[in-house]
Amino acid sequence: MQRKILIIDDHDDLATALDEVFSHVGHKVSVLERRVDALELDLESFDLVITDLDVDGKSAGSANGKGAVCLPNMPEAKPGEHIKAFKLCAANFRRDEFDEDQLKDLVATVLDYKIRFVDKKDVVADMHENIEFELPSAISLMHIVLEYLMKRVEKLGVIKPEQSNLFVALDEAFVNAVKHGNKFDAQKLIRITAEVSKQEAKFTIEDEGEGFDVKNIPDPLDPENLFKTSGRGVLFIYNIMDEVKYNDRGNRLTMVKKAVEATID
Repeated sequence: MQRKILIIDDHDDLATALDEVFSHVGHKVSVLERRVDALELDLESFDLVITDLDVDGKSAGSANGKGAVCLPNMPEAKPGEHIKAFKLCAANFRRDEFDEDQLKDLVATVLDYKIRFVDKKDVVADMHENIEFELPSAISLMHIVLEYLMKRVEKLGVIKPEQSNLFVALDEAFVNAVKHGNKFDAQKLIRITAEVSKQEAKFTIEDEGEGFDVKNIPDPLDPENLFKTSGRGVLFIYNIMDEVKYNDRGNRLTMVKKAVEATID
């Protein structure tokens, strides 16, 4: 099935290569250089929107407004600071004809190219990047995003893979959002934001479910709950991450993992 794909890339880091790959397999690809030009389009007509933009110290942050669905929230940049705003959005991927394998291949292609050819270690070393994903509820998509984020924070030196359980915490959070939050409903979205720098990695995972009160989760350390699996994932998250916070509704989780050096200091 042909999909409509929009790529917004101000430095052609991704656009040309992805245009060739996706056009070759029959998808219709549009490429723009500026975010403001994308606002003139009907973004809801695109199945997939890929954004990769630079933000310099003169750029003011601008939150998504009307018509800016699928575009990233541009972060505030301090003078001289180099920030990248990357977003992969499939909020408008036609779910009445939902093909999880097709979407998985599209997402995997984008992230594989980005991690190998764009996110080079010397390039990301001093970079502050705001990464966003807006995807239908599918475990396979979460696995691809998880693998990408792990490689991304590893390159910045935030964690040492052989000494960190960050993978476990993120996996628990993603699976909980899809399974318990959205109940595997592909009509509902999972929104993931990762703000990464040399100092720390901050993750936010939000689902469209009813939410819950974390205080009501059975204590997995209580002998009475020894054989119950409920609550273990949340316990892992609290033990692994340096900061953990749920919103009042309980459908948005924010977690912070500080760099190894920062925790030692």
